[in-house]
Amino acid sequence: MDLTSPARFVFITLLLDWLVIGIASPVFPKLIVDFTHGQVDRASQITGIFTFAFAIVQFFASPVLGLLSDRFGRRPVILLSTLGSAIDCTILAVAPNLAWLFLGRVLSGGTAASTTAAAAYIADVSTPEKRAAAFGFVGAAFGIGFAVGPAIGGLLGAVNLRLPFYVCAALMLASSAYGFFVLPESLPPERRRPTMEWRRANPIAALALLRRHRELSGLVTSLFCSNLAVQSFSVFVLYTIFRFGWGERENGFGLSLFGALSVVASIFTGRLVKRFGARVVIAGGYALGTCGFLIYGAAPTAIAFCCALPLTGLWAIAGPPIQSAMSRRVGEREQGELQGAISSVRSIATIVGPPFFTFVFAVVSTPGAIAPVGMPWFFGGALLVAAATVALRVLQREEPVPAAASTV
Repeated sequence: MDLTSPARFVFITLLLDWLVIGIASPVFPKLIVDFTHGQVDRASQITGIFTFAFAIVQFFASPVLGLLSDRFGRRPVILLSTLGSAIDCTILAVAPNLAWLFLGRVLSGGTAASTTAAAAYIADVSTPEKRAAAFGFVGAAFGIGFAVGPAIGGLLGAVNLRLPFYVCAALMLASSAYGFFVLPESLPPERRRPTMEWRRANPIAALALLRRHRELSGLVTSLFCSNLAVQSFSVFVLYTIFRFGWGERENGFGLSLFGALSVVASIFTGRLVKRFGARVVIAGGYALGTCGFLIYGAAPTAIAFCCALPLTGLWAIAGPPIQSAMSRRVGEREQGELQGAISSVRSIATIVGPPFFTFVFAVVSTPGAIAPVGMPWFFGGALLVAAATVALRVLQREEPVPAAASTV
């Protein structure tokens, strides 16, 4: 993607969003533990409730922000979301009790839905043939955030547990100010929705977009299966502690390596699609991810487990061409609604996935369990096979006709 000034700002906005989430990841649970006076079991239950609340709010907020961006433009929605993130981080930094912490978490679920408007912005400023590369940079922002964020959060949290949230608030406030003075609007008035159709501003109505565009259903199913497979990483730390006795340093390195390789894969996605075609890249990405999950589940040693990290990191090349194919199937006035529907689907995966995979791991890690302890990873691999099958079947209909076979 040509990172022109508008696209560069949106990339930085997405990067900061994921960086904030990454920075908070190693310190937010410790903050809850402190509020519960060291009761780890209670803190674990509260963390689950907060995670569920975050996903539910994001689920409902995403289609609203998508439609607002179709009606009023991408710029105001992005700016309000970045400002909201700054307020959210400030609340987390000064929260005097769990109630205020919960409020901050709920607000973060709403502002995290800014990805909806940002992705629609990317679709506006990129040509159809370059959208796979453009969405690849969206994936790169995710990878950088999770490769760098936890390390920064850990270092800042060692100084003061609240310091990471102050830093996040300052970053988002600076992003909002920069966008106010620099970011142009990508959606001209003549391409906007003439009215705000509130009946579509809910997750169920947003998903109705899939019924209006029949082939979107298959691609969204593929995207859902892929995002559900991502949720298997909710047992990553528990699994490595149980199997290999890893500590914070080893787990931090492993997750950072996964994030870093996701960045590399996402950056080169556009070139790979241009050279080999979307179907080959999607098939290759899902094949690498599937192999990685199988190795995770069967690895007899920590070294063998680490060998799978590059494979699952490179799996990131499959997502951008699927999202690009989806954006080509809707009109210019529906890009925001589409991104809202995609975000809602991802939120459903976030709501369903962690409880499922943690439950499976709890069952297979008990003494005397018959099923292998790697079962969560095997489920993840099966989901990727399903995702690849559906996506390739849909995209097969787009195969160009060879020149030699054409008739005059």
